[in-house]
Amino acid sequence: MALLTYAQAINRTLAEEMRRDEKVFVMGEDVEKLGGVFGCTRDLYKEFGTDRVRNTPISESAFVGAALGAACAGMRPVAELMYWDFAFVCADQLFNQVAKTRYVFGGNAKIPLVIRSQQGTGRGNAATHSQSVESIFVHMPGLKVVCPSTAEDAAGLLRTAIRDDNPVCFFEHKALYLSKGEVPDDPEFAIPFGKARIRREGSDVTIVANLLYVNKALEAAEILEKEGISAEVIDPRTLVPFDYDTVINSVKKTGRIVIAHEAHRNNGWSTEVASRVCEQAFRYLDASPICLGAKACPLPFNLGLEQAVIPSVDEIVAACRKTLYKD
Repeated sequence: MALLTYAQAINRTLAEEMRRDEKVFVMGEDVEKLGGVFGCTRDLYKEFGTDRVRNTPISESAFVGAALGAACAGMRPVAELMYWDFAFVCADQLFNQVAKTRYVFGGNAKIPLVIRSQQGTGRGNAATHSQSVESIFVHMPGLKVVCPSTAEDAAGLLRTAIRDDNPVCFFEHKALYLSKGEVPDDPEFAIPFGKARIRREGSDVTIVANLLYVNKALEAAEILEKEGISAEVIDPRTLVPFDYDTVINSVKKTGRIVIAHEAHRNNGWSTEVASRVCEQAFRYLDASPICLGAKACPLPFNLGLEQAVIPSVDEIVAACRKTLYKD
């Protein structure tokens, strides 16, 4: 095992996969010498050259389209957007081309394309550089949606994404890049899609959260434990495919569920999880599911106001108490 930051785990996995398969290459704005905004591709060009670590013009539509073409032609591109907020600049390429090309060719065209970037709050990056937008991508058939919350998962899920023959949207969180964790020293270490991880076992209430909110859910569980409330924390790791079985089985045990994410509450992926729970485990529920997400407000520049828009640990705690009629 190696102790790596989340960013280092991504960097090492990219390097390992580029050594394994010469068809894997990286492209995006400032990915070469700068190594991307958060350094995830730092120094890769020194080993693999600028043909395989390619700086692109500031045109997301152009380089995502080029990445799609390269994937259709047999390459395995990893395209980096600076921020997931910028995905909407290339929305036609993502939602009408990348997501649908394999389908419209009757499955004959493989699309081994990874599009990765970061999102989220914590740095005061304001309204167009701080959004959490994964719920929009979950809605589009043809895209796999991955959200690693630890360095280990970032490595294992990225390897799976690169080796997948379908387009994968790989969501990172800017506040996780410096977090550290143990990562297996194994160039074949991979984590399958569609398999959630129970980060903490519990018996009174289920908390489902992704990305940075896995940490917040674990903090909430610690607080609840002091009150005699046992919270089970589930990290889905991939939103498409989603491991509903693990969540449903947990709810059958606890009878209660709170789903928390940084994405906006309105029509967020949490509401789909709550809907599935009601469909498949209604008779096991002792309280209504509760969904927590950002308020219907653009993300403010001011850090204090920014934090007021997104759910807090205290709000997660309060929601769990509410399911137990303790608030």
